Amino acid sequence: MSAEAREAGASQDLAADGLRPLRIALLTYKGNPFCGGQGVYVRHLSRELARLGHHVEVIGAQPYPVLDEGYDNLRLTELPSLDLYRQPDPFRTPGRGEYRDWVDALEVATMWTGGFPEPLTFSLRARRHLRARRGEFDVVHDNQTLGYGLLGDVGAPLVTTIHHPITVDRQLELDAAEGWQRRYSVRRWYAFTRMQKRVARRLPSVLTVSGTSRQEIVEHLGVRQDRIHVVHIGADTELFSPDPSVPRVPGRIVTTSSADVPLKGLVFLVEALAKVRTEHPGAHLVVVGKRPAEGPVAQAIERYGLEGAVEFVKGISDAELVDLVRSAEVACVPSLYEGFSLPAAEAMATATPLVATTGGAIPEVAGADGETCLAVPPGDAGALAAALVRLLGDPALRARLGAAGRERVLARFTWARAAEGTVAHYREAVSRAAGRGTGRSATAVDRSAAPLADRSAAQDEGSASAAVVTAGSNPESRATC
Repeated sequence: MSAEAREAGASQDLAADGLRPLRIALLTYKGNPFCGGQGVYVRHLSRELARLGHHVEVIGAQPYPVLDEGYDNLRLTELPSLDLYRQPDPFRTPGRGEYRDWVDALEVATMWTGGFPEPLTFSLRARRHLRARRGEFDVVHDNQTLGYGLLGDVGAPLVTTIHHPITVDRQLELDAAEGWQRRYSVRRWYAFTRMQKRVARRLPSVLTVSGTSRQEIVEHLGVRQDRIHVVHIGADTELFSPDPSVPRVPGRIVTTSSADVPLKGLVFLVEALAKVRTEHPGAHLVVVGKRPAEGPVAQAIERYGLEGAVEFVKGISDAELVDLVRSAEVACVPSLYEGFSLPAAEAMATATPLVATTGGAIPEVAGADGETCLAVPPGDAGALAAALVRLLGDPALRARLGAAGRERVLARFTWARAAEGTVAHYREAVSRAAGRGTGRSATAVDRSAAPLADRSAAQDEGSASAAVVTAGSNPESRATC
């Protein structure tokens, strides 16, 4: 079907805002919906955009996104990488017949030199793909790829989501690193910051998920404040909802930690659990995430003799996850920092009482101490233990905080509201591009952006130093997340 035919057909049916439906390309270089927030964001946002009447094409690499079924105006296009970090053979070396072009060679070379290549190489493949399909999309939405390939002309106006600056993760890992070799490895892995800053500063429209992230994008990445817009994300409140038929398990505490990294603060929760069990011997922790074989968390579990009191679960279905959260007497977010905290919103949506730190944007989500949660300072195992003991021993307080937490999420943090706010910024980007004329895309902020993209990519290709990170404590855990 031609672009003209699609335009004519789209004009017959209006979107929920009363305007012509948009044709949206939603990019994600990593779409795993069960590990980290990127896949969760893409899955739920794409569904709600489709519900609003827009045409959404998610373009993603391995692990491919999982999209909700039942929407004719929602589709997935696979843009494959070499999938160098797949299980069960992460950090594999591809066979000679797997190489397709110079981007594949760059991907392998960057991995061999200790970097994480996927955001850069995905951005280069995405630019090629989008240029070949010029005229098929009204707007391109990048989900924190922030690669050089997305500077310049990608065939439609560009809107980018930055969940939070990864420089925060980098600093926390450097602070926790022991020895010069570990510090060098962390710096090498996080060498992406040069690329991220260059790209972010030239983006015309940046969305982020909290006021805290907005300020840190200004401070860490140097993006002008007037280009950053907060659109809160939220919980799937139809899925994450109370269910009295699911019994609460006495002493159960639930948390989510996709990888053993300092950022998530899991080691402090394990230490707190040891303190809690002196007053509540039946207290136990269920962690949604992979059990670490070594590292601070594994060492803490062994040190405090908690092997039978800490359980890790992974690969569970949505329904199993919701019932797990419902079964807990307390949900906990022990993170040192979060750009938003979906686990907090999801736990609150089930009316499970929450203990959360005040790290990053968590208070924006969880609310005030004593009103919708119990709030404690980040990195303080003693304060975590005291809050957990208080909640485990006070059923009335648990009921009050649980009910207030759900009301807060319903009022502020739903995916429907997130989609509506996102569409408003799509339309602003399309209008801004139209105001500049059709001869030039609104992707670049200045005339130097496209040449800079090519120069910067070439420089980093030559040195294989453009590494970008996902969550995790080491290259393997980050890559496989």
